[in-house]
Amino acid sequence: MTGRRFDLAVPADIRFGAGRVAELPAALAALGTTRAYVVTGRSSERADALRAELAAAKIESAVFAVPGEPTIEICRAAVAGLRQAGCDGVVGFGGGSALDVAKAVAVLAPSGSDPLDHLEVIGAGRPIVRPGLPCVAVPTTAGTGSEVTRNAVLSGDGVKASLRSPLMLPRVAIVDPDLLAGVPRGTIAASGLDALAQVIEPLLSRRANPFTDALARDGIRRSARSLRTAYAEGMVEPRVREDLALASLFGGLCLANSSLGIVHGLAAALGARLSAPHGAVCAATLAAAVDVNGRALRARQPESPALDRLDELGTLLTGDPAARAAQAVDWLAALTRTLEVPGLRTYGLVDESVDAVVAAAQRASSTKGNPIDLTDREVSEIVHRAL
Repeated sequence: MTGRRFDLAVPADIRFGAGRVAELPAALAALGTTRAYVVTGRSSERADALRAELAAAKIESAVFAVPGEPTIEICRAAVAGLRQAGCDGVVGFGGGSALDVAKAVAVLAPSGSDPLDHLEVIGAGRPIVRPGLPCVAVPTTAGTGSEVTRNAVLSGDGVKASLRSPLMLPRVAIVDPDLLAGVPRGTIAASGLDALAQVIEPLLSRRANPFTDALARDGIRRSARSLRTAYAEGMVEPRVREDLALASLFGGLCLANSSLGIVHGLAAALGARLSAPHGAVCAATLAAAVDVNGRALRARQPESPALDRLDELGTLLTGDPAARAAQAVDWLAALTRTLEVPGLRTYGLVDESVDAVVAAAQRASSTKGNPIDLTDREVSEIVHRAL
């Protein structure tokens, strides 16, 4: 049999647009939720207005704040909190960490299973077969696209690994660009470059398909025209907020339905070892990864279609029809400087740890989508250039 084959997994209900967070109470009620477990980022106070709207709609709520990158222990604590509160639905309201914990809690709480029962790599990896509680995902940053993905990344034993199942897709994703107003500049930079990586890597991925190609191309254009403005001026302009919210949403749909690459493989390897936010690692490694991938492809797979896509990336980023892969690398490096992305040494990475990071990145699930198998030396070069 010849011809292209691919599968698509997306939430049944994606709602995008300014002001649509107001639809959350009705969405929960339609799912049968009477008491919602609201999982937030570090500051749960940001959800106060949301919880007041739920109360006005006769939906009680309890709140759980995720203090940083999600870990196995944080996930266990969140599950225990939900059970104690007697909630029958989950809302993820925050960045990727909050949304990942919300998705994990929703699927683990009814079954009584432990994260390690299902975690890849460091756990038993058993399939998740029982549907979870209804989960509604409401992102307040534009980075991970976690509102439309079927996995949750947790750290444990110095490794980041995923709970993964189609049953983890949120029942409803509400993407309201107005929730991005007031996002700090550092978060704009890290999350914005994470989102950009999540549309660049699927475009280059060996698992790319027509669905993800279309979203990736549009997401790259939107990010390229708005990310600098957002960093310089804040999320003031509605068009900028919409561009970056869409780029993040498209990135989540792309990674869920094609794959990523070495940037996210390194993010998995480094995120569990350092106190660096996921987006900061992606931001630091992106330009070097695109450069090294291009060189490896030209040397070992000169007929690869990914080389044409690297040249196309130059045009998508710069808007110049004559731009090629070299201009894409230059553009990304310049953006990293403009957004004042710190090197990995800032987060404590030392030269002596690079070999272990490379080994872990080569084993990461994201790396399997890279357009070419990179050597350890090539991955090490990416890390050293990001120091």
